Amino acid sequence: MQKEKSSKSSCGFSLAPPIAFSLATKSNVKEESPSLFPGLSKALEPGVGVQQGLNTVAATSSQDEAKAKPLFSFLVPAEPGENQTMPVKKRVKKVSAKPGTGTRNLFEARQSSLAVRGKAKMLTTPWRDVTWTEEQRTSLMEKLSSYRPCSEGVTQARVLLLGPVGSGKSSFISSVQSVFNGRVTNQAMVGSSSTSFTKKLQSFNIRGEKEKGPTGLVLCDSMGLAAGETTGLALHDILSIIKGHAPEGHKFSPDQPVRSETAGYVKKPSLKDKIHCVVFVVDAVKIQSYPKGLSTTFQQLREHISDLGVHQVALLTHVDQVCSETAKDITKVYHSSVIQDTMTKAGSLLGMSTSYIVPVKNYSSELDVDVNTDILLLSAVDHILQYADLYFQDNTPQYTELGKLDY
Repeated sequence: MQKEKSSKSSCGFSLAPPIAFSLATKSNVKEESPSLFPGLSKALEPGVGVQQGLNTVAATSSQDEAKAKPLFSFLVPAEPGENQTMPVKKRVKKVSAKPGTGTRNLFEARQSSLAVRGKAKMLTTPWRDVTWTEEQRTSLMEKLSSYRPCSEGVTQARVLLLGPVGSGKSSFISSVQSVFNGRVTNQAMVGSSSTSFTKKLQSFNIRGEKEKGPTGLVLCDSMGLAAGETTGLALHDILSIIKGHAPEGHKFSPDQPVRSETAGYVKKPSLKDKIHCVVFVVDAVKIQSYPKGLSTTFQQLREHISDLGVHQVALLTHVDQVCSETAKDITKVYHSSVIQDTMTKAGSLLGMSTSYIVPVKNYSSELDVDVNTDILLLSAVDHILQYADLYFQDNTPQYTELGKLDY
């Protein structure tokens, strides 16, 4: 039997390798299974017509089907979430067909097997605890609406989102604002091309519920990252943003880096001009198809950003697209072994512990907000602000408890 290959679809489900047939030879029919083709000799007797012969084989085969050995077999993929580093032969299950099984029935059996394998393995106990209630959403909204940085002279925490093109940075910003608006809105323009839709530095003041004014959070969007610096946001420009030198609305270009001669360049940025937390955004669907050089890019970025004393966390977007059960019910997100495994892969890509990473589902085609999706988004913002406050603690001469949340 040829060595089968394992593959994955764009939605994260394992696809079965091509059917591998193992047909019985004339010699092993005689030695191992004399009754493998019951009625075959009778069907081939002189004077027996083709149709009559086939009827004879079918009738005798159905009588002895339970005793007959498999005529051929095929392989189906292992359960999603199983150790994918195991040898291929140990990750597949052999499904055999006995004599008398038609091609159509074999195809249906294989499709049924694939359907079962396509369902994600759900854990009885969640690997993180979340309260999924209307009261929890209200509590999170009130907490985030009243948030103020724990540093005198700074009224808002500035958070920079960094990630590959199409990872969901702009969608996350729009989704967070949608939660507070009570309806789905697209505050940050979202593109669908393979090149970065966002070309300039844009800061979005997240506004609280109606009549409550802006929160203490600003989400900053920028050009997408690439494996090299010829098409994506350059390292020099990223560090200029974090240090507070890059002016609002600056249009990025690889051949025109931010420098002191740049229009609007901030020569002496204060604490309020700087970035207080960096959030890396990666797509759960593409986590295994990102260019190899992107991992190096992420880890180099993390080293330089850490040298500036800025904490980093990460968002794993589109988790509903890698787990069918989570797509049906977002509250199953922390019960999914597939998402848990994808989180581990994201940690390896970014070079960070999974404790810094949170899964989210952005609003895309929806028109109305959903309580549970809101809770997942608000929990992600809450996670981000914890690390922004750590920055203020580290960089404020006289740390004050004023405005500090109970994190």
